[in-house]
Amino acid sequence: MQGQAQQQAYDRGITIFSPDGRLYQVEYAREAVKRGTASIGIRTADGVVLAVDKRIPSPLLEDTSVEKIHKADDHVGIASAGHVADARQLIDFARRQAQVNQLRYGEPIGVETLTKTVTDHIQQYTQVGGARPFGVALIIGGIENGEPRLFETDPSGTPYEWKALAVGADRGDLQSYLEDEYDEESDLDGGITLALDALASVNEGSLLPTEVGLATVDVETESFEQFDDDRIEEYLVENDLLAEEETDE
Repeated sequence: MQGQAQQQAYDRGITIFSPDGRLYQVEYAREAVKRGTASIGIRTADGVVLAVDKRIPSPLLEDTSVEKIHKADDHVGIASAGHVADARQLIDFARRQAQVNQLRYGEPIGVETLTKTVTDHIQQYTQVGGARPFGVALIIGGIENGEPRLFETDPSGTPYEWKALAVGADRGDLQSYLEDEYDEESDLDGGITLALDALASVNEGSLLPTEVGLATVDVETESFEQFDDDRIEEYLVENDLLAEEETDE
């Protein structure tokens, strides 16, 4: 009984390490990320691609209300996987930091600086009693000094830089697909094709434009652009990935 009580203490207390050096609440937050639908980030020679699986749970739900890709600044986009409410809090924080940097220094914030500012904020919630970690992972992509950069934030508050990555559900399968197919010299269109192919690989080989989110940050313009359903459908048709919508007879 005593051992079980100690286990529960480690389980509940975010500030308490278990005897084997684990913070259980952080690990549970990572599990929350795995339960979220997938998001993908790909760094290409011409910019960054962000793609997400929105999976609309009901035909009565407005698909535009499912937001998984966000503009953080003119040159930075963010995709999320995990608790949507947690993601919105962190994205609002990132937007404020971007504006503070612009007002204070008169220049856009660096993608790496923004990522580390966000992860510093996340990390504080792993060592303060009475709080819980953020149950979300973010993919932060943008242009810094004319170069595309792509980062991941972990619920522990650790930043990672990637060439291509997936977070959320089916991460293992998606990451394996990206590792096999990624081409560092690919252009933006090639990155979009790879992202959609990867999402289709875990969705029976096809996708609906209303259930996919897609955005890019271009090196040339250094601007964030989010695609509408019609443009996404064009890419799906071009790559033979468009699913047939089910109709009730």
